[in-house]
Amino acid sequence: MKFVKYIVPVIFSFLLLNACKEKEVKKEEVLRPVKYEVVGTSNIQGKRTYSGTAKASDAIGLSFRSGGIITKVNYWKGDKVKKGAVIARLDNVEANLAYEQSVSALNSAKSAMNTAKSNLNRIKSLYEKGSNSLSDYEQAKNSYQSALDQYESAKRNKSIQATQLSYGIIKAPKDGVIAWTDGAVNEQVTAGHQFAELNAGKGIKVEVGLPEAVINKVKVNMSTKIKFSVIENKVFEGRIFEVSPSIDPNSLTYITAIEIINPVPEIKPGMASNVTFDFSQNSTNTSNKLIIPVKAVGEDGKGNFVFVVESNDGKIGKVKKQHIEIGALTSSGFEVKKGLSSGEKIATAGLQTLLDGQKVKLQ
Repeated sequence: MKFVKYIVPVIFSFLLLNACKEKEVKKEEVLRPVKYEVVGTSNIQGKRTYSGTAKASDAIGLSFRSGGIITKVNYWKGDKVKKGAVIARLDNVEANLAYEQSVSALNSAKSAMNTAKSNLNRIKSLYEKGSNSLSDYEQAKNSYQSALDQYESAKRNKSIQATQLSYGIIKAPKDGVIAWTDGAVNEQVTAGHQFAELNAGKGIKVEVGLPEAVINKVKVNMSTKIKFSVIENKVFEGRIFEVSPSIDPNSLTYITAIEIINPVPEIKPGMASNVTFDFSQNSTNTSNKLIIPVKAVGEDGKGNFVFVVESNDGKIGKVKKQHIEIGALTSSGFEVKKGLSSGEKIATAGLQTLLDGQKVKLQ
């Protein structure tokens, strides 16, 4: 009986341990994510998608035109401002001193001019009565003209110094909202430093940097499709209204501005987007040749191949290695002569790690 008393718990523990091991073995199947593209004709392949950023239709950069230390900031990111409101100002010690000196110089020049004018009037009266010579009268006229010239020069200098003084003050050129600020009180900034951006427009636009390979295919008024990752299941209509004539030195792309035809309040400046261009809109090519991306084509001992993606639900599928015959290389990719049909899905990345018949997750 003692033997039975001890053997039963041992057997139970053994069975429980094996059951736990079986549960550990049954791990969830991990599927490799695969990017794919639908095979189409050269016109269908004319569609390209680029990343863009939403911006206010009237975004104004606000900069200091002189250098100095920021002494006052009245408005920060998110604040609403009225036209003419002082957003920030610098210490402008040197500019203030120069302005005060110009005011003093103007007052002195004005006093000297008034004195010269009174002297001219006195000598003119005496000259007309015969009490002063012509040379005295001419000298008085010259003195007055010199004093007048100095006065006009002092006025211009005061105007210049007043303008210089305003270079250390940023005022709102329009009503709007401060999108962002770059600086703080007591911070030293240089001339030309952009302290803030003012969103003055009510509309929203999207800016996209396009490479030189496609920029000549883009035209003003060309339509586009826009998607925002934060706004699901919604496609917005876009219209190109501005194409930069020169390349941006920072991104080495041509900045293209797109108006959103049907905006919604959920679209905020700074949101990332994907903009699809249909370059076949401006193309006269009516070819029905099949074109696939260069990155989708692999090569082995039997020739060129692709991985065809087979899926019923568009989420989970299986890849099948399929040899093809390719033709000429175009700007959009390889022409396919044999082995593929329009509408088939092919993998476009990671061909070296895919296996024939492998189960994958579509992206």
